[in-house]
Amino acid sequence: MKRNKTAFDLIAFDADDTLWDTESLYRGIEARFKTMMASYGIASVDPTMHDNEIRNLQYYGYGLKGFILSLIETAIELTGGRLGGNDVSQMLAWAKEMQTAPIRLREHAQTTVAALSASYPLLLITKGDLLDQEAKLTRSGLSPYFRDIEVVSEKTQHTYAAILARHRVEPSRFLMVGNSLKSDILPVVTLGGHAVYIPAHLLWEHEAVSPPTEGREQQYVEMEHLGLLVPWIASLTEGDRDHA
Repeated sequence: MKRNKTAFDLIAFDADDTLWDTESLYRGIEARFKTMMASYGIASVDPTMHDNEIRNLQYYGYGLKGFILSLIETAIELTGGRLGGNDVSQMLAWAKEMQTAPIRLREHAQTTVAALSASYPLLLITKGDLLDQEAKLTRSGLSPYFRDIEVVSEKTQHTYAAILARHRVEPSRFLMVGNSLKSDILPVVTLGGHAVYIPAHLLWEHEAVSPPTEGREQQYVEMEHLGLLVPWIASLTEGDRDHA
């Protein structure tokens, strides 16, 4: 009998809103910011806030620091420079609050990565601030299950190709698991890798893209929750054994 091979040589996970909840934290701070702006008589916040955040990605990158700096810039702009020092201090305090907020794991996250780490090397691939992402992984309790962490400025086909080259893994032997079609799924399948899409309840509008209209079943698998991942991977290895 042939020795049963693993389905993949490397499995990678996105972090924010795949393994733990993040977007709701940002939405909560945005709600507080709108309340602050209302005290200046400003009702329309969203267009300026979102435009500044996206434009500033080229300067600050992803993560809470760029988010807070964009809020401060937005507040100065919307108030015509009337923004008070106490409110600036309050927004800086929000950044520290976000950086130390408890990690809320998504359902099945711990059991899934624990089970897979017994048979596969696991990698975390995430956008954001290096210190913040490393700290969140530590606070999540999931750090022991991951061989390495890659914090990148963007998740593009080129980014994934470079990561796989460093880890000496062929795209056809790579699986990416994430909640963003734009960042986690489509670049990987374009490269020739495999992907599992697990939508989150909340999605940052910058990450929103339309799914492919044709051939989706050949490109990636969509699952309702992480708890379905382990049996799906097991079914792939069972299929290989049946044909051995």
